[in-house]
Amino acid sequence: MTSKNSHLSSNISYSRVIHLSHLIDTDIPKWPGDPTVEFTSVAEIQDDGYYLRGFSLGEHSATHINAPNSFYANGVSIDQYPASSLIVPAIVINICKQAAVDFDYVLTVSDIQTWETQFGQIPAGNLVILYTGWQEKWSNQKAFFNQDIQGKMHFPGFSQEATEFLIIHRQIAGVGIDTHGVDSGQDANFTINRLLLERSLIVIENLTNLDNLPPQGTTLIIGILRLKGGSGSPAAIMALF
Repeated sequence: MTSKNSHLSSNISYSRVIHLSHLIDTDIPKWPGDPTVEFTSVAEIQDDGYYLRGFSLGEHSATHINAPNSFYANGVSIDQYPASSLIVPAIVINICKQAAVDFDYVLTVSDIQTWETQFGQIPAGNLVILYTGWQEKWSNQKAFFNQDIQGKMHFPGFSQEATEFLIIHRQIAGVGIDTHGVDSGQDANFTINRLLLERSLIVIENLTNLDNLPPQGTTLIIGILRLKGGSGSPAAIMALF
């Protein structure tokens, strides 16, 4: 659809564009307690001359972005995000090998330093995407949430130490991940979400196609539904690189 060296603006050039959002269907993995995904036929071509459906899903379902008011009563809602904040440069840290061995693995400062040794210091204003390999489990809800016999979930995420390092020392724009939470499955307190959202930073969950992204040099376009007072929004996210 785009040719090499096409331009969105004088500052953004790209040769590839890919979707980072999962398809939305009724059988997608759903966080316990979240609304079901529903599609309702409103009009059919054979009856009405056109086709139209209604749909409903939770604000934090499918590939989505969380807003500060999901954890802080005085936090901004998703409709208050400036358009300029939804186009951001991104880097990708790959922890697939670690997560394959330890389902509870969390990103460490050492992992960040290892990445920086190879690619250079993470520039301020970047969104840090954590590629865990969990996107491959999306079609299997049991594997995606990986609950034990007590119901506790086991999937990788960000550690508090690494997140604080990224916020304070790298001035990141936010984070994204291919699991259902930037918090690991073991963290029932949503520590990472709270750290980021109290500063109105970006939190994106349930990303996909991260295996197609380079470690650096990607620009994200984060499409949201401007839900009045929304605690978040399903997101149509495209990566340009």
